[in-house]
Amino acid sequence: MRRADRLFQIVQHLRGGRLLTARALAERLEVSERTIYRDMADLVASGVPIDGEAGVGYLMRAGYDLPPLMFTRDEVVALVAGVRLLRAWGGAAMARAAEEALVKIEAVLPEDERARANGVQIHAFPTMALDPAARARLDLLDRAIQARTRLVLGYADEAGAITQRRVRPLGLVFWGKVWTLVAWCELRQDFRMFRVDRIGRAEAEGTFRPEKGRTLRDFYACEAQHAP
Repeated sequence: MRRADRLFQIVQHLRGGRLLTARALAERLEVSERTIYRDMADLVASGVPIDGEAGVGYLMRAGYDLPPLMFTRDEVVALVAGVRLLRAWGGAAMARAAEEALVKIEAVLPEDERARANGVQIHAFPTMALDPAARARLDLLDRAIQARTRLVLGYADEAGAITQRRVRPLGLVFWGKVWTLVAWCELRQDFRMFRVDRIGRAEAEGTFRPEKGRTLRDFYACEAQHAP
């Protein structure tokens, strides 16, 4: 969990004048008590009306609420444009999640900011049909990346010949018209990029653990070394 998300969750847990100990919060948020103590100090320093101390517990005085979300014009444009790009080129689940996120953001925006979001004139249209199967494949690959699920791919090369690859999926990259899967190929014992539109099937085969030299960060480090 990102630190910003954790701070938000702490405020939510303290709503309603509930007294909570650092231990209880640490268990709920799956962090150490020391982390909670640091977070509490930062929240108090930023003006959140929290009373209490270590060993006793914490509570938030009634009447406090989080301020409404405020975005600059450029931030609003980036959010709306991102949603529209995913709607045109992303997986079905990706597109739905992006739309839902934008609805939630608009619900808490001040009226003038909401009007600004609705007035963004940046649109995205696929230049070729992205059929339901292709969208479903993107979602499947995304879930496999998040769950660290090893995949067996049926992959077509440029000549159309089908090969079987056992891979560790690491990331997805969009190039404007084509998505590629960045993966560690267990056949080649090296990083490989697979065009998603050439993946015919993708079957789960257990999970894997990150290993030094085989992570997405390692892939980017290798690419940087070979860059001109």
